[in-house]
Amino acid sequence: MNYDPLYQPYGSNRYCITALNGMVATGSPSASAAGLEVLRKGGNAVDAAIATAAALSVVEPTANGLGSDAFALVWIKDRLYGLNGSGRSPAAITAEKVKAKSDSGKMPVYGWTPVTVPGAVGAWAELSGRFGKLSLAECLAPAISYAENGYALGPVTARGWERSAEIFRERFGDRKEFEPWFRTFTKDGEPYHFGEIVKLPDHAKTLRLIAKTDGEAFYRGEIAEQLVRQSEENGGYFSMDDLASYKPEWVQPISVDYRGYTVHEIPPNGQGITALMALNILKQFEFEQKESAETYHRQIEAMKMAFADSMHYVSDPAYMKTDMKWFLTEEYGRNRAAEIKAEASLPSFVKPPKSGTVYLCTADSEGNMVSFIQSNYMGFGSGIVVDGYGVALQNRGADFLLSPEDVNYLEPCKRSYHTIIPGFLTKGSKAVGPFGVMGGYMQPQGHVQTVMNLIDFNLNPQMALDAPRWQWKEGKTVIVEPSFDRKILEELQRRGHDITFAKSSGSFGRGQIIQRLNNGILIGATESRTDSNIACW
Repeated sequence: MNYDPLYQPYGSNRYCITALNGMVATGSPSASAAGLEVLRKGGNAVDAAIATAAALSVVEPTANGLGSDAFALVWIKDRLYGLNGSGRSPAAITAEKVKAKSDSGKMPVYGWTPVTVPGAVGAWAELSGRFGKLSLAECLAPAISYAENGYALGPVTARGWERSAEIFRERFGDRKEFEPWFRTFTKDGEPYHFGEIVKLPDHAKTLRLIAKTDGEAFYRGEIAEQLVRQSEENGGYFSMDDLASYKPEWVQPISVDYRGYTVHEIPPNGQGITALMALNILKQFEFEQKESAETYHRQIEAMKMAFADSMHYVSDPAYMKTDMKWFLTEEYGRNRAAEIKAEASLPSFVKPPKSGTVYLCTADSEGNMVSFIQSNYMGFGSGIVVDGYGVALQNRGADFLLSPEDVNYLEPCKRSYHTIIPGFLTKGSKAVGPFGVMGGYMQPQGHVQTVMNLIDFNLNPQMALDAPRWQWKEGKTVIVEPSFDRKILEELQRRGHDITFAKSSGSFGRGQIIQRLNNGILIGATESRTDSNIACW
């Protein structure tokens, strides 16, 4: 048979999945299976999250890797904890140094310059040490097996692999610093394709070192030494101190009340506050039906306002001069809601009063639940791989700006504005469950649409994810999925939105949801836009 695994001429329906003892939902069936394996061995939801995240670094390297950053929301014993696993810029980097090398006057997207200290491995170790029941080595065992013995490549991951290989081949095929990427992730320059077996022996080696040392080898041992050696050879800015000083930060989650539910996000430097700001505006309205131009118009306008404010004010909290609590108040929501008119507007930020990317979720039979997100940012990230170790380094620093007037101005030892955001819902003192939508700046837009689908429009978790999505891009520009209602699109155009159909659903995010019913039963849903599946028992 000769078929295209991405050609889907017919609409397909998925139903919610139910389970009693445990559940893992993410963008890869193999990674979900890794989490389930650890649950069956006696691990809890945290152990399962670590196992799934580690497996994803192997089976979905097109979106994350051993050099990723990560954020987590963890519900343990009726309390929600937040973990910020993002890293800082090297101590030796400055905006002046970058501008001196830049022809565009902007941060580069690829190479060593946009790499910040990778935080995911540190996040795994921190979660394991504080809340895990099994050892880190036990949690990493499934990922090691995939890397060493191989796994079958799915269609969506294969498409991303092919695209990245084409980009890197055209732009960096003859540049020395990118040679380790080609050695690690291609077969003599040829990407892996759908249905092929992928083995990543360097990943297996590195995961064993991480397991043996509880992550120490990554930040203070031989992996760190090789990273710094390559950085020095290729004009990077890293020192051993940059890595050795890294530690994930436990943070207090931020939240807003939305029609009796509490929506939780990680605080800045993450963009979770953008979703909360938009919901804070939207709760000022009553929505009678989902499929109406008025509903979509208000959603889009609220999202534009939230982005305008967060992009102007959000960065590393240590460098922010604005108290972000203002944006979560009723006053902010009312004021911004009053600005939404019948026609599309251009986004602009407001002045507050003076004062002071892969996603997974897990649940176990004890009531513990984890919302976890991990990302290289843009596909394979910076294109830099730590030679011999398979560590593909993220390019989170690409979001730094080089003008001192900007809050996200590049400075030494600073965390950039971060796109990856896990979400969590509670009602009263009880956990409803984790949710998330991957995809760069689509993420807060996906969070808002998913939360409203669940709460305002009473869609079940699977339909809340599968519903056609819109995405604001800039100005009045909006794109919608091919399945979006054409009549509503035309009405939005009449209101002044520059709105068009996207060619595919590839840029609209990929999400998962797990909810716990009052009787303890777990309800799960996972994206129809990706290779994803749910593992449960």
